[in-house]
Amino acid sequence: MDESNRQAVREIFEACRSLSTSTGRPFSPDGHLVGSLGEVLAAELLNLTLMPPSNDGYDAIDNEGRRVEIKTTTRRSVSLSASGTRAERLVVVVLDRDGNPSVVYDGECDIAWAAAGKPQKNGQRSISLSRLDQLQASSRHSE
Repeated sequence: MDESNRQAVREIFEACRSLSTSTGRPFSPDGHLVGSLGEVLAAELLNLTLMPPSNDGYDAIDNEGRRVEIKTTTRRSVSLSASGTRAERLVVVVLDRDGNPSVVYDGECDIAWAAAGKPQKNGQRSISLSRLDQLQASSRHSE
Protein backbone atom coordinates (compact mmCIF):
# COMPACT_ATOMS: atom_id res chain seq x y z
CA MET A 1 0.00 0.00 0.00
CA ASP A 2 1.65 3.21 -1.09
CA GLU A 3 1.50 6.49 0.82
CA SER A 4 -1.57 7.71 -1.11
CA ASN A 5 -3.47 4.61 0.05
CA ARG A 6 -2.30 5.07 3.64
CA GLN A 7 -3.53 8.66 3.43
CA ALA A 8 -6.91 7.41 2.17
CA VAL A 9 -7.14 5.13 5.23
CA ARG A 10 -6.38 8.07 7.52
CA GLU A 11 -9.12 10.07 5.75
CA ILE A 12 -11.66 7.29 6.39
CA PHE A 13 -10.88 7.45 10.10
CA GLU A 14 -11.03 11.26 10.10
CA ALA A 15 -14.40 11.20 8.30
CA CYS A 16 -15.78 8.85 10.95
CA ARG A 17 -14.62 11.17 13.75
CA SER A 18 -16.10 14.16 11.96
CA LEU A 19 -19.46 12.44 11.45
CA SER A 20 -19.53 11.37 15.10
CA THR A 21 -18.85 14.92 16.25
CA SER A 22 -21.34 16.61 13.93
CA THR A 23 -24.20 14.15 14.43
CA GLY A 24 -23.68 12.97 18.00
CA ARG A 25 -23.97 9.41 16.66
CA PRO A 26 -21.11 6.89 16.82
CA PHE A 27 -19.40 6.26 13.50
CA SER A 28 -16.50 3.84 13.55
CA PRO A 29 -14.71 1.82 10.95
CA ASP A 30 -15.34 -1.81 11.86
CA GLY A 31 -16.33 -5.17 10.50
CA HIS A 32 -15.30 -6.06 6.97
CA LEU A 33 -13.84 -2.62 6.30
CA VAL A 34 -11.33 -2.86 9.15
CA GLY A 35 -10.58 -6.48 8.28
CA SER A 36 -9.83 -5.66 4.66
CA LEU A 37 -7.69 -2.66 5.62
CA GLY A 38 -5.71 -4.81 8.04
CA GLU A 39 -5.15 -7.56 5.49
CA VAL A 40 -3.78 -5.14 2.91
CA LEU A 41 -1.61 -3.34 5.46
CA ALA A 42 -0.26 -6.61 6.94
CA ALA A 43 0.54 -7.93 3.48
CA GLU A 44 2.55 -4.80 2.75
CA LEU A 45 4.30 -4.61 6.12
CA LEU A 46 5.19 -8.31 6.30
CA ASN A 47 5.59 -9.21 2.63
CA LEU A 48 2.63 -11.60 2.56
CA THR A 49 0.73 -12.81 -0.48
CA LEU A 50 -3.00 -12.28 0.01
CA MET A 51 -5.44 -15.00 -0.95
CA PRO A 52 -8.76 -14.13 -2.65
CA PRO A 53 -11.37 -12.57 -0.32
CA SER A 54 -13.34 -15.05 1.83
CA ASN A 55 -10.68 -17.74 1.41
CA ASP A 56 -11.48 -20.68 3.69
CA GLY A 57 -9.39 -20.71 6.85
CA TYR A 58 -6.59 -18.25 6.12
CA ASP A 59 -5.96 -14.88 4.50
CA ALA A 60 -2.42 -15.00 3.12
CA ILE A 61 0.71 -17.06 2.49
CA ASP A 62 4.11 -16.02 3.81
CA ASN A 63 7.53 -16.45 2.15
CA GLU A 64 7.94 -19.85 3.82
CA GLY A 65 4.64 -21.11 2.39
CA ARG A 66 2.85 -20.98 5.74
CA ARG A 67 -0.83 -20.08 5.87
CA VAL A 68 -1.45 -16.79 7.68
CA GLU A 69 -4.59 -15.66 9.49
CA ILE A 70 -4.82 -11.85 9.72
CA LYS A 71 -7.01 -10.24 12.36
CA THR A 72 -7.51 -6.49 12.66
CA THR A 73 -9.03 -4.39 15.40
CA THR A 74 -9.47 -0.83 16.56
CA ARG A 75 -10.23 -2.03 20.09
CA ARG A 76 -8.36 -3.69 23.00
CA SER A 77 -9.12 -7.25 21.94
CA VAL A 78 -9.60 -9.36 18.86
CA SER A 79 -12.01 -12.20 18.10
CA LEU A 80 -10.87 -15.61 16.95
CA SER A 81 -13.10 -18.30 15.49
CA ALA A 82 -14.18 -20.82 18.13
CA SER A 83 -13.77 -23.57 15.53
CA GLY A 84 -10.07 -22.77 15.04
CA THR A 85 -8.16 -21.96 11.89
CA ARG A 86 -6.34 -23.68 9.05
CA ALA A 87 -3.44 -21.22 9.40
CA GLU A 88 -0.11 -21.79 11.12
CA ARG A 89 0.74 -18.11 11.65
CA LEU A 90 -1.42 -15.40 13.20
CA VAL A 91 -0.87 -11.69 12.54
CA VAL A 92 -2.89 -9.19 14.57
CA VAL A 93 -2.97 -5.60 13.36
CA VAL A 94 -4.27 -2.67 15.40
CA LEU A 95 -5.42 0.48 13.65
CA ASP A 96 -5.10 3.51 15.92
CA ARG A 97 -7.65 6.33 16.01
CA ASP A 98 -6.02 7.88 12.93
CA GLY A 99 -5.91 4.62 10.95
CA ASN A 100 -2.19 4.00 11.41
CA PRO A 101 -1.33 0.28 11.67
CA SER A 102 0.84 -1.59 14.11
CA VAL A 103 1.41 -5.32 14.31
CA VAL A 104 0.80 -6.42 17.90
CA TYR A 105 1.15 -10.16 17.37
CA ASP A 106 2.99 -12.17 14.74
CA GLY A 107 3.36 -15.75 15.85
CA GLU A 108 1.99 -19.25 16.04
CA CYS A 109 -1.79 -19.61 15.81
CA ASP A 110 -1.99 -22.49 18.26
CA ILE A 111 -0.53 -20.42 21.10
CA ALA A 112 -3.06 -17.60 20.62
CA TRP A 113 -6.05 -19.91 20.21
CA ALA A 114 -5.07 -21.84 23.36
CA ALA A 115 -4.89 -18.58 25.34
CA ALA A 116 -8.20 -17.16 24.06
CA GLY A 117 -11.35 -17.12 26.15
CA LYS A 118 -14.14 -19.66 26.07
CA PRO A 119 -16.30 -19.83 22.93
CA GLN A 120 -19.23 -17.40 22.98
CA LYS A 121 -22.69 -17.91 21.49
CA ASN A 122 -21.60 -16.01 18.37
CA GLY A 123 -18.96 -18.64 17.57
CA GLN A 124 -16.04 -16.38 18.55
CA ARG A 125 -13.38 -16.47 21.25
CA SER A 126 -11.88 -13.21 22.44
CA ILE A 127 -8.28 -12.47 23.40
CA SER A 128 -6.97 -9.15 24.66
CA LEU A 129 -4.15 -7.31 22.97
CA SER A 130 -2.26 -7.25 26.27
CA ARG A 131 -2.46 -11.06 26.44
CA LEU A 132 -1.20 -11.32 22.85
CA ASP A 133 1.67 -9.00 23.77
CA GLN A 134 2.55 -11.33 26.68
CA LEU A 135 2.46 -14.34 24.36
CA GLN A 136 4.68 -12.55 21.85
CA ALA A 137 7.20 -11.65 24.57
CA SER A 138 7.21 -15.22 25.92
CA SER A 139 7.85 -16.70 22.49
CA ARG A 140 10.80 -14.32 21.96
CA HIS A 141 12.34 -15.42 25.27
CA SER A 142 12.03 -19.11 24.37
CA GLU A 143 13.77 -18.71 20.99
